[in-house]
Amino acid sequence: MTFNANRRVGSVRPSHLMFTAGIGSLVDLPNFSVLVKGLDSWSYSGVTQYDIDEPRLRAAVNRSLQRYGRGQIEQLRSAPWLEGGDSDPKGWAAQGVGVPVTPFPQWLRCTACNLLAAVDSQEFDFRNANARTPHEAKFVHDCKNSKPLAVAARFTLVCTAGHLDEFPYTAYVHHGQACTKAQRPKLRMKDHGGNQAANVTIECVACGRKRNIREAMGERGRRHLPACRGRHPHLGTFESGCEKEAVLMVAGASNQWFPLTLSALALPKGQGGDIEKILDDHWPELQGVVSRQFFDLVASMPQFGFLKEFDPDTVVSAILARKEGVEGSAPSAPDVQSDLFGPEWDALSGPVPTPTDDFALRPVSVPPQLDELFSDVRQVERLREARALIGFTRLDAPDRESPEIATRVELSRSTQNWVPASEVRGEGIFLRVRDDLMADWADRMVKSPQMEAHREAYGRFRANRKSDRMTSEFDPFQGWPGARYMALHTLSHLLIRTIALECGYNSASLAERIYAGDDDHARAGILIYTAVPDSEGTLGGLVSLAESSELRRIVRRALTDAQHCSADPLCAERLPHDPDDYLHGAACHVCLFVSETTCERGNRFLDRRFLVPLSGDKEQVLTPAGLLP
Repeated sequence: MTFNANRRVGSVRPSHLMFTAGIGSLVDLPNFSVLVKGLDSWSYSGVTQYDIDEPRLRAAVNRSLQRYGRGQIEQLRSAPWLEGGDSDPKGWAAQGVGVPVTPFPQWLRCTACNLLAAVDSQEFDFRNANARTPHEAKFVHDCKNSKPLAVAARFTLVCTAGHLDEFPYTAYVHHGQACTKAQRPKLRMKDHGGNQAANVTIECVACGRKRNIREAMGERGRRHLPACRGRHPHLGTFESGCEKEAVLMVAGASNQWFPLTLSALALPKGQGGDIEKILDDHWPELQGVVSRQFFDLVASMPQFGFLKEFDPDTVVSAILARKEGVEGSAPSAPDVQSDLFGPEWDALSGPVPTPTDDFALRPVSVPPQLDELFSDVRQVERLREARALIGFTRLDAPDRESPEIATRVELSRSTQNWVPASEVRGEGIFLRVRDDLMADWADRMVKSPQMEAHREAYGRFRANRKSDRMTSEFDPFQGWPGARYMALHTLSHLLIRTIALECGYNSASLAERIYAGDDDHARAGILIYTAVPDSEGTLGGLVSLAESSELRRIVRRALTDAQHCSADPLCAERLPHDPDDYLHGAACHVCLFVSETTCERGNRFLDRRFLVPLSGDKEQVLTPAGLLP
């Protein structure tokens, strides 16, 4: 990360820029905080390797951006970086290349004299002399010979439209009026400590007026705050006419920035991996190929001989999906993400493809007794996951169950033909549940009182979160994942927790992909894979757990542990009833919840009663009787 004449001030992982602190968010450095600037400020001068080639993800980003009326992209780019930055910290690779940032909040407080002033007030000096220790960059105040540290004043203003602004300290302490003694008065910020919210007093040195920050907090305090100015500091712009209410927020609060991301697995050629690139290059000629017969005719032409390398039905489906996206209504990001799962399911569950550097499968025999539950077990020896950032929200999290609620913020002022992305390599285990077992169970449960209670709670959840910002027709049951998903999701969490407890994996280093499909494309599979760019991702430890002896022990322990929870009977009896609107049943932090980076649905749609009999009723249990403890 660079600012101030391209001097480095710190470093973060590429994945950190996707999920934790990307464009528009704050990054806490040891001595101050910075805000990641928009794409208009990113420079790739001198950088040659930044393109992430993943056609399926690029096409998905374009479909998602269509919903927001944005132009199409042509590239997925990793963060600018040059090899040699660590070995030669004074060279161009270290000082001239990086993700641009700016100090934010730009009001600083001296830790010695409590002076409160803006960065550009010339009250503070910036020190970043040692290129080998960029983390020591800091602001200091010349009030003593020791040059005491100046830290960021931690209050900001945020609104649900995604705007972020400095707290108006001068106007606030003077109750919206000008100081009667000075045009630009000096301020002091005194923190009195305490354990009941903030207890900070702002004082004008010139006129002596004081005001505590508590008066601006909470629902009653909002009337003391100014109207939102529509500021986007990462873009350097102001939007006029914002009618949203500004909210006081501490810098770095967890709800100040939520990413909007899409991810896709790199698939072998012919399994959707290169189809999107072919459509990108030949769309005018191929957009009319909407049937198998037409495909065979076109593929017989010499200029389109390359089509013979692909599965005809897969190509036709991809063309129809793209035409629907171009000509029909734009899909939401969750719908786009779900569409990416189709080709992945085909690659994971179909004929084993030829191994590549990005994708390698090896089928293993299903252990005895487990064949009553699983029809197929495969080791994913190599995989590559590409992730793209397409925007972010503030205050309102981008909810997969209610995507219309949060307001997306742009990553750039002008239209760019790329979005930031990252990629990780790892390994995994793919488990396919028996189709007949899942189909019989789903038929039994679709109208059961327990599943109906979950469905009704989902409708209440959507209705309660419905916002007056929504203008389209509202369907409270839109996006209901169904019984299949709930059973598979619960099984996935049980296995992840057991792998973490028994095999030493950090659960935060694992991720899940649930292939439940829908009424038209019924699926029943789980992919558990490593999703971090460190040693836990590629050493083969997770793949080895798919061997017969290991997998049998893990599954049996997972099901045994699921029968008991230290929070029982409260946990075991939990089922949402009117007016409850939570989206889980017999599940809690003790027995089923995992870290947010691991779960694809935020620890929702989980219920142990669908895998093990908690009340003696085995009719609602998916697990075959032979596997129950």
